[in-house]
Amino acid sequence: MALTGERTVPGLAEENYWFRRHEVVYRRLVDRCIDRDVLEAGSGEGYGADLIADVARHVIGLDYDESAVAHVRARYPRVDMRQGNLAQLPLSDGAVDVVVNFQVIEHLWDQGQFVAECLRVLRPGGVLLMSTPNRITFSPGRDTPVNPFHTRELNAAELTELLESAGFDIDGVYGVFHGERLAEIDARHGGSIIDAQIARALADAPWPADLLADVASVGIDDFDLVAAGDGRDSRTIDDSLDLVAIAVRP
Repeated sequence: MALTGERTVPGLAEENYWFRRHEVVYRRLVDRCIDRDVLEAGSGEGYGADLIADVARHVIGLDYDESAVAHVRARYPRVDMRQGNLAQLPLSDGAVDVVVNFQVIEHLWDQGQFVAECLRVLRPGGVLLMSTPNRITFSPGRDTPVNPFHTRELNAAELTELLESAGFDIDGVYGVFHGERLAEIDARHGGSIIDAQIARALADAPWPADLLADVASVGIDDFDLVAAGDGRDSRTIDDSLDLVAIAVRP
């Protein structure tokens, strides 16, 4: 697939940090998909839908991009891949048990319409699993996203309001943080391995060997997923890198 600078793909050393930061949410929440009919709305490269297919009864992948659809059909045959608009999901009412939407909502122009569509296609008691960058830390000090591919980023309160206003009950809100090992890697690269990667990308400069080695070494166990208001952890949801919400259709 073409590298756009936004779509996360597996198997590339320079992309490994972002891939693992996405993958950790799939791995931690995949049990919610066991023996369920699942829609991944905005399935991108398809690795996540294929991961879910390890445990789900049936996985539908949906993406607007024709090249992504063709890629998933060729590479991940277990995924029932379809093309469509996320604002008008091409599924009947109550078609699935779980909707997965990871790192996608921030790209959509009509977020409320999409969330309402998720509610419609879920069966009663069905679950929406959603992740998105935390606006407070991803685009600090501004309402307009830094990332040109994003239309509107959310903080934890805004994400909760978006889901509840559509009729969902919130089962949990979590934050993704760097764990102890990634904090050590941050310190080796001026305080932020994220900033070190972005600086190289903006300069279109070769990566130093130590930076590339550290990025390539990142795994899902290097990230922590912390519940909002968890009294056992001093980190707060507003300091998280990414937000993760689990919402239930009543």
